[in-house]
Amino acid sequence: MKLFGFWAAAVLCLFGAWEVNGILETIEEELFYTEASASYYNESKAVYGNNALLVGLTLIKSAAAKGAVCLDGTLPGYHWHRGYGSGANSWLIQLEGGGWCNTVRACVYRKKTRRGSSNYMEKLLAFTGILSNKPEENPDFFNWNRIKLRYCDGASFTGDSEHKAAELQFRGQRIWSAAMEDLMSSGMRYANQHLTYLFSFPFGNFRVDVSGGRTLRNVYSGVVGLQGLQNNLPRICINHLDPTSCFFPQNIIGNVKAPLFILNTAYDSWQIQSSLAPPSADPHGYWRNCTKDHSKCSASQLQFLQERQDTWFADNSPVLGNKPIALAVGDWYFDRAGKKAIDCPYPCDSSCHNLLGQYSLYFVTEAKR
Repeated sequence: MKLFGFWAAAVLCLFGAWEVNGILETIEEELFYTEASASYYNESKAVYGNNALLVGLTLIKSAAAKGAVCLDGTLPGYHWHRGYGSGANSWLIQLEGGGWCNTVRACVYRKKTRRGSSNYMEKLLAFTGILSNKPEENPDFFNWNRIKLRYCDGASFTGDSEHKAAELQFRGQRIWSAAMEDLMSSGMRYANQHLTYLFSFPFGNFRVDVSGGRTLRNVYSGVVGLQGLQNNLPRICINHLDPTSCFFPQNIIGNVKAPLFILNTAYDSWQIQSSLAPPSADPHGYWRNCTKDHSKCSASQLQFLQERQDTWFADNSPVLGNKPIALAVGDWYFDRAGKKAIDCPYPCDSSCHNLLGQYSLYFVTEAKR
């Protein structure tokens, strides 16, 4: 199994249960992320036009019996565009991103949005980039079975607990298992190629913020404690570190027996404002201008900062050497390039992009179990 992704902590401990050859799985952070139930369908049309491939939502009917439900108890779901031709038995699974909820109040709010209930999920989503069915946009994976698994548990498919008083179900681990079982029964068991694509969270943000505090660690700790993640984290890590530390990818990634392909940086605009230099850590506002515009950062501040890459195979895609993201990943996956490549430190690469509200990490790993 080969895994390509943008995420960090808990997903790494999820995939080991599936011994599948030939499937691509991904975690993706959508272009317009809000905590409201605005129509992504309309946003997709505005951004991609009427030619975008729109794929319908399929609810996982078998999930209810397994207790694999969203925060509000509704069924989870995915969007699936079937593969054909040479890609008929190849699978790409994208795990939707969308932040966490680390308090009861935040999770109660979240369950009334598409991030916590299938009642609010868009019935149609645009498949673009690595999910596109157009060979000119997605040359290596355009005719694969391409699936986007919706995210509605608030802890990146890792929790397994509940809060009865608030009527919250934290069943991310069960959702993951139910989705994989459903897809296996729908043909994924016959896969000859499998790639996982992940988008999402801070990688390596175990460091202190600008005030010397640990803003993000507190968020991680809230997610782990509230949603019962400790039972789903790798035993090899839990045996010598606390559960919160084991939710940080740098503490478990060493035990992943697979190559790792990092395409992006540890910090982006969201993390800078919410983790590295939040108002609580910067009461005098020394970082305020820097967090909004890196050209206004001092030399010492720039040492903290990095930004994200957003595009896939567009004309302005970020490049590694002279290769856009899509070609770099394709060459790695299909063993078309055997050498290692390392980009220069931010902000020297002028092909990088910076969009407010976007997350940073890209990583690619090949898992053979």
